[in-house]
Amino acid sequence: MMPLLRLLRPHQWVKNGFVFLGLLFGHAWNDPHKVTLALTAFAAFCLISSAVYVMNDLVDRRQDRAHPKKRHRPLASGAVSVSAAVALMAICGGTGLALGFFGGGALPGLFVGYVLLNVGYSFGLKHVVILDVFLIAAGFMLRILAGTLGIGIAPSQWLLLTGLLLTLFLGFAKRRAELGALQDDSTSHRRVLEHYSEPLLDQMIGVAAGGVLVAYSLYTLAPETVHLHGTDKLVYTVPFVLYGMFRYLFLLHRRGGGGDPALDLVRDPHLLIAGAGWLAVTLWLLQAGTR
Repeated sequence: MMPLLRLLRPHQWVKNGFVFLGLLFGHAWNDPHKVTLALTAFAAFCLISSAVYVMNDLVDRRQDRAHPKKRHRPLASGAVSVSAAVALMAICGGTGLALGFFGGGALPGLFVGYVLLNVGYSFGLKHVVILDVFLIAAGFMLRILAGTLGIGIAPSQWLLLTGLLLTLFLGFAKRRAELGALQDDSTSHRRVLEHYSEPLLDQMIGVAAGGVLVAYSLYTLAPETVHLHGTDKLVYTVPFVLYGMFRYLFLLHRRGGGGDPALDLVRDPHLLIAGAGWLAVTLWLLQAGTR
């Protein structure tokens, strides 16, 4: 059972936490109906994303054998058979789509879009330079939309922009980590890496990181934000974001991190504390503003 569980990559489910941004910034955490919809959407994305990971591992199992870390994955190492992986993918994907259609909110097409996006990515679009990272970011944006528009909460345009820039930052950092880890053998594992270089990726990462900080800072100070939340103090959460991004860059350049953002988040105490601090202060300020 353990190889099958590893194939599902449950630690990656933390990425589906983007679904809850609507509850947080829409002041809907006290609405049982919206909370139920968000939890169902979260569960649907967990199952569908796990099915996508299995599909990716099926498609990439030969290339993964050339990777120093990914060669230990269940399919690449032979711990799980192809037939078992296909069955697991079908069960998770089918159950996840059923949840998305019958309990995940008013826009079930978002879940279908997520599947189609990842099918296109796995079967060719991941080899298109720059577009590959934008497609990864698009998957996160669908999660945000499922947790906002999908459950009847209007998303802030500033937050959507911040989410897009943050996921682009993580995507380009992932490519930078892959390029550094594989070095001369990078193209044998991921063909698109031949179009990237470390200086180019560092520039893209810098642009995305700066964009995140500017967009999020402007969101906290925007008049509509102050009016909605009843506070102009959200700007005090910016240092947590700044520290988290600087820490992530440190892990990327000095500790060999960046290849798996979800794993970095759950393993690095600095990132955990920065994330928990941001969430705690944000919740406190939002609750204080609505009193």
